[in-house]
Amino acid sequence: MIEWTMTELNPHPKVLRRVQAELSEVIGTNNEVEESHIPRLAYLYAVVKETLRLHPAAPLLLPRSPVETCTIGGYTIPKGTKVFLNAWAMHRAPEYWADPLEFRPERFIGDGLMAGGLFYIPLGAGRRLCAGLALGERMLMYVLATFLHLFEWEPSKGVVVDSSEKFGVVLEKSTSLVVIPRFLDAP
Repeated sequence: MIEWTMTELNPHPKVLRRVQAELSEVIGTNNEVEESHIPRLAYLYAVVKETLRLHPAAPLLLPRSPVETCTIGGYTIPKGTKVFLNAWAMHRAPEYWADPLEFRPERFIGDGLMAGGLFYIPLGAGRRLCAGLALGERMLMYVLATFLHLFEWEPSKGVVVDSSEKFGVVLEKSTSLVVIPRFLDAP
């Protein structure tokens, strides 16, 4: 998810500048990122949520199986049927998301916090929510905050950052991200 977030930030310099401004405001320019800063990084969190919306780690959530026959949305699902939820498609459905293919972290700020409602499920939902969600989010936020607070990130000369996906059990980038870090205060 670090690679996906950095990939999405590359073609969106205004978003990146806003994240770095938030980091400077919350952390300070000469301080290191600490865990206590993470809850105050609302815009970075919106960037992470938007990245997870566009590139869920597991595009098809683990299969579910009803213990008894049930009807959902007019469809009868027999007991024992394997049901797969396609989070990738749900996160791109125009009936639930305005401009679904656009990278717009603002959709998760303020009134947009519930954007998509039950159609935002990058790591599952309810009792089947990913057990590692809290740790994963904290670590992702911490690593991204540290990387983005200390460095400018530029693609190698002649390299175009590509956001195409390689679909599988896990959603991978088709081509690895290659960027060069430069300390923010370096000339």
